[in-house]
Amino acid sequence: MTDAPTRTVDRALSLLAAVCDRGPLSLADAARAADLSASTALRLLRTLEAQEFVRRVDDGRYAAGMRMVQLGARALSSDSLVSLAEPALERVVARTGESSYLAVRGAGETAVYIAIVEGTHSIRHASWVGRTIPLRGSAAGAVLNGESGSDGYVVVTQGVEDDVTAVAAPIVVGGRVVASLSVVIPSYRTTQTKTAEIGRVLLAESRSIASVSDVEGDEAR
Repeated sequence: MTDAPTRTVDRALSLLAAVCDRGPLSLADAARAADLSASTALRLLRTLEAQEFVRRVDDGRYAAGMRMVQLGARALSSDSLVSLAEPALERVVARTGESSYLAVRGAGETAVYIAIVEGTHSIRHASWVGRTIPLRGSAAGAVLNGESGSDGYVVVTQGVEDDVTAVAAPIVVGGRVVASLSVVIPSYRTTQTKTAEIGRVLLAESRSIASVSDVEGDEAR
């Protein structure tokens, strides 16, 4: 027979998995998904919420919390996608001098930065690896939402931060946007022409990441 502490951990992990996979979920839906009573689910969710593994959204439902996003970002930092993207990130910095980021979808309506190569300027955007940004109003979020437009990239000024311009292009693998490749620049240091040049650089490099990923996928098969 499974001892009580192990059973509690098993239930909590089942509940956490349900919220992360299907969330946001109401208490009743979370309990049903984990095959738990509502009272047991509530007790476990409160514990998970206290540790920031889950959070309550505006309507009271439960979604993945910041701790899960951070842990996911750290796990992804050693993932093959980051390894594949690192040469492209370095080339973007070499060509633009600006900090270059790789981002993926986070919990809910957020994106999370999972890798960076910092720019070469003394004044540059510092590392936000592990931090989340909203999908709405951010360049990375727009491309992750499939909103790249006719140019293939997105430019957002004063979106997440004042006096900052972000340019992002999607990394598309198997017909699906899996990540965003972006540059973050102090707005005073760019112009419309330079921003367009950066957009084209990002687009070329995002396609190079996707092509390498497709080749490695074929070799694995």
